[in-house]
Amino acid sequence: MQDSFVTVIAIILAAVLMFIFPLMSMSQRTDDVSQLAVQTATEEFVIDVRTTGKLTDDRLDEYLTVLYSTGNSYDVEISVDVLDENPGKKTAQVSGNKIGENITYSIYTSQIETNLEKDGYLLLKEGDNINVSVKNTNTTIAQMFINVFYSITGNDTYAIAAQSSGIVTTNGK
Repeated sequence: MQDSFVTVIAIILAAVLMFIFPLMSMSQRTDDVSQLAVQTATEEFVIDVRTTGKLTDDRLDEYLTVLYSTGNSYDVEISVDVLDENPGKKTAQVSGNKIGENITYSIYTSQIETNLEKDGYLLLKEGDNINVSVKNTNTTIAQMFINVFYSITGNDTYAIAAQSSGIVTTNGK
């Protein structure tokens, strides 16, 4: 009786070591590759908007296509801090002869999407700031393994996230 119990435990342990841990490792690497792809795409998207001064519907669709090609679903949040210059100022550059101060106001994802649906583009000007934040909304295979083996559960856990921001350097045309 004792020998059969030890044999069953040994078989279960061997199965876990031979199948579960390699599968866990491969799924974690898949999440790492997705993380890298999402971070790279987010940075390229922000750099493109910063250097052109224009956020277009086509460019946003390309960005979302790259994100969804990883096989995950994402919550993408975009915000733009628009520089609203005081009319008494002569330029947006720092100098001693300015009157008043700059004020910024923010537009968020829903407002940006509404503007893109209406016009197909959003023009930005020098000094505006764009912020993009991405988090996965689905549970990946690696997250399922982690939840099973380490009993970590919750809706706020995400494995893939990226964030990028920058100041627009060119007026959009």
